[in-house]
Amino acid sequence: MWERLRAVLPDSATVRSVRRAPARDLLAGVTVAVVALPLALGFGISSGMGTEAGLATAIIAGVLAAVFGGSDFQVSGPTGAMTVVLVPVVHARGVDGVLMAGLMAGVILVGLGLGRVGGLARLVPMPVVVGFTVGIAAVIALQQVPAALGVPTPEGEKVVTVAARALARFADEPRWTSVAVSAAVAVVVLLGARLRPSVPMSLPAVALATVAVELINVDGVVRVGALPSGLQAPSWGFLDPGMVPELLPAAAAIAALAGLESLLSATVADEMRASSDPGRGSNGAGGWRRHDPDRELFGQGVANLAVPLFGGMPATAAIARTAVNVRSGAASRLSAVIHAVVIAAVVAAAAGLVRYIPLAALAGVLVATAIRMVETDAVRALARAGRGELAVMVLTGAVTLVVDLVVAVAVGLALAGALALRQVAGTARVEHLPFDDDSRPQGPGSGPGTGPAPVTVLRIDGPLSFTAAHRLLPTLEHVHDDSVVLIRMSRVSAVDATGAAALSVALTDLEARGVVPLLSGVRPEHHQTLGAYGITAESGDRRRMFPDAPSALAYARALIPAQPHGPS
Repeated sequence: MWERLRAVLPDSATVRSVRRAPARDLLAGVTVAVVALPLALGFGISSGMGTEAGLATAIIAGVLAAVFGGSDFQVSGPTGAMTVVLVPVVHARGVDGVLMAGLMAGVILVGLGLGRVGGLARLVPMPVVVGFTVGIAAVIALQQVPAALGVPTPEGEKVVTVAARALARFADEPRWTSVAVSAAVAVVVLLGARLRPSVPMSLPAVALATVAVELINVDGVVRVGALPSGLQAPSWGFLDPGMVPELLPAAAAIAALAGLESLLSATVADEMRASSDPGRGSNGAGGWRRHDPDRELFGQGVANLAVPLFGGMPATAAIARTAVNVRSGAASRLSAVIHAVVIAAVVAAAAGLVRYIPLAALAGVLVATAIRMVETDAVRALARAGRGELAVMVLTGAVTLVVDLVVAVAVGLALAGALALRQVAGTARVEHLPFDDDSRPQGPGSGPGTGPAPVTVLRIDGPLSFTAAHRLLPTLEHVHDDSVVLIRMSRVSAVDATGAAALSVALTDLEARGVVPLLSGVRPEHHQTLGAYGITAESGDRRRMFPDAPSALAYARALIPAQPHGPS
């Protein structure tokens, strides 16, 4: 256990990396903080926990996930995807329920990191990833509808319902100022990202909107309100063991989302870093290392264990902030620590100014963030890849929007698995191969042109699954009685229980008709499955297995002349 713990703790290479280029890390950290501050405020409000929770998460998780995580470039904090999971918990159990669920999720993530399951995230198909990203983007955008319209947030757990009720309330009492502020901020952020992608425009856009609203002295625009001057620990009342059974599904969903999003974000960061500096390696010799998925899960677990103690919401790595970090030239995880320190300094020194920010301005930032989350190139590529891939993406996104993220990922994985199984099964073929005419016995009814060859040669290509087995059965029905059938299996890529059972039934039926079944080229890794259904070299005098086709054919040639019309 100690060795496993040492494997996920910061090592000497991590310590040395923070001294690599501190000036670059300082610039990148400040840049990311400029982007992260309005997002932390907005996501805190969207989750229902308040701005204080978003700021606490950005600061505490930003430091701990950077120190204990497995990526040199990852930036963690509150995210829009996490708010999707948290809103129902806030409605059901309040803020204390979220804090307890976040603490439980931290325990789960630490266990996953120590259990070395981080590599499993690589198995998630691309259509599922794109689908839930599109679904999350839609949820985040719909969550901002009440603030963007300047109306109180209606009751309800589903974002579609809440957004529809907000639109109805806005129709009764329009507040165009909030709409104008939100739209202007969103347009500035989107245009800035397109025209000057290296310049973070979210904070300047929010600052300009705040100044404009105050100068014009517009009435009816809702502000953020007072902020604490520092981080404050919540009451210990949220540590209620009685809530564990009820909150366990939510904690599992939080842990699954935090782990999946963090590992995907780390992968994106590695690819961005590699493309920006292709001449260097990624094993440490070139100045940076690819992420360690198990350490990343452990680091996210440590962060989520600590964040509830300061009243924060569950955290995960954020692809948007991580991308800004890499593009800004970050050299190590020191930049993520600096980003958290800068946010803490702003909270301590400028909390009085933050209170004047219009909620509509933060809504505009989050709407722009949601739009930028959608990778249009990836969506178009999946649409061109085929209807199956597109269906997985659309279904995953729709279930994310209508139900929740965890169910969406499960549904997407199930559909993707079914499509993959169908494609694999479709590659299986059963082929007739010619038998050497010269080896036919020259007895009555068996010479050239006088009847069928007494040896039927079949070859199975691909997996011997239920599909291939049931294709094999009709083929074997046409094998003539009192003959020999050779089934060549050297090209069988896999054997499952259904395929082995069906093959066993087919061989038994052949033997009952007086046919001698021969098998050749069975791979060693398939012996156990076939042997479980009696398909072995010792399973009877009439059923034999040969290492290769030539030896099986030689045996068939020796067997055929035994009787003029074929073997008995």
